[in-house]
Amino acid sequence: MTIDSFRPRGQTPRQSSIFGRCLWIAASLLVLRAGGLEAADWRVVPGQSIQTAIDRAAAGDTVTVARGHYRENLRIAKPLTLRGERPEQKPTVDGGLKGDTIRIVATDVTVADLNVVASGEDLGEQNAGIYIQPGAHRARVSGCTLADTLFGLWIEGVEDVAVSGNVITGKRDLGSSQRGNGIQLYNTERARVENNRISFVRDALYVDVSHHALFRGNRLHDSRYGTHYMNSYHNVWEDNEVYRNRGGLALMEVRDQVVRNNRVWGNSDHGIMLRTIQDAIVENNVVAGNARGFFIYDAEYNTLCGNRVIDNDVGVHLWAGSTRNTVENNDFIANREQVKYVGARDEVWGGKGDGKGIKGHGNHWSNYVGWDRDGDGIGDVGYEANDLVDRLSWRHPMVKLLLASPAIQTLRLIAQQFPLLRAPSVVDRYPAMHPADPHWNQWLNTHER
Repeated sequence: MTIDSFRPRGQTPRQSSIFGRCLWIAASLLVLRAGGLEAADWRVVPGQSIQTAIDRAAAGDTVTVARGHYRENLRIAKPLTLRGERPEQKPTVDGGLKGDTIRIVATDVTVADLNVVASGEDLGEQNAGIYIQPGAHRARVSGCTLADTLFGLWIEGVEDVAVSGNVITGKRDLGSSQRGNGIQLYNTERARVENNRISFVRDALYVDVSHHALFRGNRLHDSRYGTHYMNSYHNVWEDNEVYRNRGGLALMEVRDQVVRNNRVWGNSDHGIMLRTIQDAIVENNVVAGNARGFFIYDAEYNTLCGNRVIDNDVGVHLWAGSTRNTVENNDFIANREQVKYVGARDEVWGGKGDGKGIKGHGNHWSNYVGWDRDGDGIGDVGYEANDLVDRLSWRHPMVKLLLASPAIQTLRLIAQQFPLLRAPSVVDRYPAMHPADPHWNQWLNTHER
């Protein structure tokens, strides 16, 4: 096909030639962009508008922002990358204390290496440093510092979002109840939240109706809850550090969770709360220096294995029909009260053995006063968490001053010989004589750190 084939009626050959060349150039640019060969990089410097560059950019382009201070509320309505020019010298996007500092509307948007500050303070409007609204699937937020924002990130109604390597602090001049959450996930699928540090917010991570998510390597501190889960299934929580909050990790009305290799310490209420939860695996966590290490309420068919529960005021607070759980190979060490149990019948923990000489695998209890005559590492008499001495200490707290005395230990042994004196208790029939973790003492006094 020749250029003259495109000639409109009434045009000369010269006019037609110019028209054709323009048409050919435009078509070539479209082909190149469609092939991913001509994605543009728009550079913004102080004094220019980031929003203007976003509006002029095409899908797939990159907007690179030089170091500086930009007072703007940004809206990203096309798939592109918005990034700071240098990660070590992040530019600042300042929302001017109104609305969302950045709102992501389109799919496949990446925001990286920015300081995002000064969102509005309207809880009803859910003002956020970065608001990822429903339908903005596959958003990526990495390497950003979010400060003085009501919600750090509000993420709703999206799939496959990834949030990694960010530092988030809330509006510290507001009371805890008036702050937003560090990262809020609502109605999401397959989110990945990794290696973020979040502090001085209401809840560092709030997760509601969000499934198949991964939370790994985050540090969450100085907030109401480190993490607050509601109605969320099939999530993995691993290798996080949660400390100096009111509550550490709260899993509420959930099932099919994996909670492993976390360090939860120095929280003023509970370390890990398991409330109305089924089919979870909670393993190899350190829970130390909290008011209550584990708070377990209405929990069934869960597995707690390999955890180190150390130096809490109460190691485990267990009640409200929490039964049919597998609890074995855990270390309960130096807790002022190992277990506070409220129930109508004994709750058996530890492996049950086969009843024919093969012993089960129990837990280690630092206040166990039994013996091991055959040297197999398993106590010859069972452990009862709530004996006569425990009940006396609940009623008369001054008794705790004498817990290590020979008289109190003798009283424990006497109570074992007279069943009429006992109350329903957590019972471990095969207690381990030695802790599974030989380095457990590094977790003493974490409440003072």
